[in-house]
Amino acid sequence: MLLLLGFMGLRSVVAADSFDDTARADMLARFERAEKLLTEAIQKDPKDVQFYSSRGDARLFLGHVADAVADYEKMIAIDPEQDAPHWRLGIAYYLAGQYEKSARQFAKYHAYDGRDRENGVWKFFAQAHAEGIEKARREMLVYERFDREPFPEVYEMLAGKQTEGEVFTEIEKKGLSHDRNVMFFANYYVGLNEALLGDKPAALGRLKQAVSDGWTGDSQPDYMWQVARLQWEALNAAK
Repeated sequence: MLLLLGFMGLRSVVAADSFDDTARADMLARFERAEKLLTEAIQKDPKDVQFYSSRGDARLFLGHVADAVADYEKMIAIDPEQDAPHWRLGIAYYLAGQYEKSARQFAKYHAYDGRDRENGVWKFFAQAHAEGIEKARREMLVYERFDREPFPEVYEMLAGKQTEGEVFTEIEKKGLSHDRNVMFFANYYVGLNEALLGDKPAALGRLKQAVSDGWTGDSQPDYMWQVARLQWEALNAAK
């Protein structure tokens, strides 16, 4: 589910060692420029799916979630084959609070790619918000092949078979505690689980750590890092 983005050739020039207000302002300014350029491109060619795809990403990263949903849905209206693999629409629905639509979108994606366990993580969270944790656990998607770390442990946690602490214990046992990518996803999804269970202070700390782990400074942050940032900022504002 990772997607590296380069909007119309716009790449990051931020060289900060940590994600701060300056880095954030620079990044958002680039997304604003990208949105403007892509809107102009769409006006010239309103049937180009890729323009809507990239503008939807830029709009999502700016926090314009409803507009991102509209762009992603437009992709499917133009080309229905975009529907099943469109996990980004599932995330946009989730951020928009449209949890039932989100869960359905991830169920579609599972039929398209039955190995991506991260998709099942999102389907669980969406269904848990829409229909409750117990039903979401009963109807978790089934995976029989290994995906990637730390998702087997994360999935066991969501199923209620491991604690948050045991997720990190397993990561340490496997010698992966210094892997920034693994730690990003572990902190991110443990944080979302803590938020789901009502422990907002713990969730805020985990999401902040995830954003820190995933920030590379001199390269374009990937899609899931941007989503984690949006959720961290929203939770931080809500406190």
